[in-house]
Amino acid sequence: MRPALLNPLFAPVTSLSGVGPKQDKLLRYLLDRSETPRLVDLLLHLPASVIDRRARPKIRDAVPGTVVTLEVTIDRHRPAPPRSSRAPYLVYASDDTGDVVLTFFRAQPGYVEKLLPVGAKRYVSGTLQMYDGIPQIVHPDRVVDEEGFAKLSGIDPVYPLTEGLAIGSLRRAIAQALQKLPALPEWISPEVLRRCSFPPIAEALQRVHVPAELTDILPDGLFWSRLAFDELLAGQLALALIRAQLRRPAGDRNAGDGHLRHRIIDALPYALTASQRDAMAAIAEDLRQPVRMLRLLQGDVGSGKTVVALLAAAAVAEVGKQAALMAPTEILARQHIKTIAPLAERAGLRVAILTGREKGKERRELLARLEAGEIDLLVGTHALIQDDVIFKSLALAIVDEQHRFGVRERLALTSKGEAVDVLVLSATPIPRTLVLTYFGDMDISELREKPAGRQPIDTRTVPASRISDVIDAVGRALKAGKLVYWICPLVEESEAEGTEHLTNATKRFESLQKRFGDRVGLVHGQMKGAEKDAVMAQFAAHEITLLVATTVVEVGVDVPAASIMVIENAERFGLAQLHQLRGRIGRGSEASTCLLLYQEPLGEIAKARLKVIRETTDGFRIAEEDLNLRGEGDVLGIRQSGLPGYRIARPEVHGQLIAQAREEALRTMKDNPKLKGERGEALRCLLYLFERDEAIPLIGAG
Repeated sequence: MRPALLNPLFAPVTSLSGVGPKQDKLLRYLLDRSETPRLVDLLLHLPASVIDRRARPKIRDAVPGTVVTLEVTIDRHRPAPPRSSRAPYLVYASDDTGDVVLTFFRAQPGYVEKLLPVGAKRYVSGTLQMYDGIPQIVHPDRVVDEEGFAKLSGIDPVYPLTEGLAIGSLRRAIAQALQKLPALPEWISPEVLRRCSFPPIAEALQRVHVPAELTDILPDGLFWSRLAFDELLAGQLALALIRAQLRRPAGDRNAGDGHLRHRIIDALPYALTASQRDAMAAIAEDLRQPVRMLRLLQGDVGSGKTVVALLAAAAVAEVGKQAALMAPTEILARQHIKTIAPLAERAGLRVAILTGREKGKERRELLARLEAGEIDLLVGTHALIQDDVIFKSLALAIVDEQHRFGVRERLALTSKGEAVDVLVLSATPIPRTLVLTYFGDMDISELREKPAGRQPIDTRTVPASRISDVIDAVGRALKAGKLVYWICPLVEESEAEGTEHLTNATKRFESLQKRFGDRVGLVHGQMKGAEKDAVMAQFAAHEITLLVATTVVEVGVDVPAASIMVIENAERFGLAQLHQLRGRIGRGSEASTCLLLYQEPLGEIAKARLKVIRETTDGFRIAEEDLNLRGEGDVLGIRQSGLPGYRIARPEVHGQLIAQAREEALRTMKDNPKLKGERGEALRCLLYLFERDEAIPLIGAG
């Protein structure tokens, strides 16, 4: 149950005056909520910059192009002539040094007269421009009388907005929300408060939204940093609670004598790399320990994670138990089964796949075999966590690309067995700070080598103006019997506004098909699973030799013969994504080429990204560079920049706070694991405030 104290903050924004259905819709979009946002969502929407209205020159001294606040007397009005919708409404005002014109377009009749009565003194704020040698302010941002002016701080926050939402109405809504802020308890320990000189949370929120100084809204300032620490602490505490749940002593352990693992290793067409052997030894050791395993196995594109996952599953099958491998997409799940099935068969391991596509009788039979213990390893998508999926004895949960799953899915999978061990796979090497933020203190194995026989990839950047040369080169490659990927960022026009120069996949497919005929295929995310698989199978069988695709091929598509990739609008992709896409080629015995087509002119960040991707194929270096270039939204394949699941904390600014939040969370788990007493209550408030409360039921569990 959420502490009653927080209820005012969880009231809908529509309970504020001036926020109706139209604003509700715009705020949902702005604050990324599927239902009506709450007051807490408004309060955690922080300003991006400020306008300084403290400059109060005389009219004569005002500098054109700057924001000024003038104290003026209103002299006369010149309304727009009737029937002329284009002409502005002009108000002439002055001080003892000169005149200024206040200009309003499409002004409501009566509104301007009321706002600026003739003969009255007003304070007018806005950007001053010169027009025909006369100073003017078009649509002043602020017009107030003496009393209103006394209340203004002189510094206005500027918020990220969405089209149709006026900054004034957002500011008014936030001001109301601030007034409803209850007296919150202090959840940060006294020594951290002292060491970091953090203000109370109410003061931090107040000063970020109503700045007294220009520096009050800087992310590295005390007020924003206090809020970032709160958010990080909530995240770390939730992870620590889940971790404690996973680390409870477990009963009989899950590693056998190795006979199935040896059979799989013997069936492999190549020797394991040194880091694959190390990872397997570490996993086997974890499976023997009296506490549950929680290990992250990260390796670059094509470093052989699936084989290590299969060996881990074989280790639990040796003691008669079951394993599950959950992947975020059907393409990935089918990719895993394709790699796993032939090896498993030769070792006598029984494997099956369960996705949304398995239905009716086929699904019922599969579930019956699973419950009877006749399946050793079940590979699948979210379908694995449905209620009717019952394992006889699930001992190992393998989660692929885990950052695409929430905490709830992870808990749902592990709750299908007793003391289930967890192995997380990631094809995106994740920098250390992020591992802490996102996964807590997991044990980590890294696969650093490329499997034997992998060819280097020659990566080049080409301006889009030379696309006809690229198409000619593709034609020569097709003639020579090569398989080519052509990647586009969008499926069709309607997907995003402001993307006029982006080529959509359907259009590119049509133009390439005109040139090369039916050797061209198309695959994108809006196709049904079976259609996608059919096209991929044709490509693998060389029935089509040029595959136009969106980023659905990013993860897990394995066609070793493909040796050329063209990525259109490469400047639109994050580094991690470019690296993932490029990893689809260079998997066979041929030298491979990747061409990055970009639109000119290139921005600084895009230029830096393309330079990094040209210079290196080391995913670990790429992940670090990506983090430096734009925050880890992209490193984890999540589009916005900033920490995944975090609204306020910024890795490049608050990196050192992550470790402190982590220490504080671990100390809490040691001293007060059940969150009892006054401080425990305060910490529960924190978890609810930042919506990390999915961990709260675990406090009482077990």
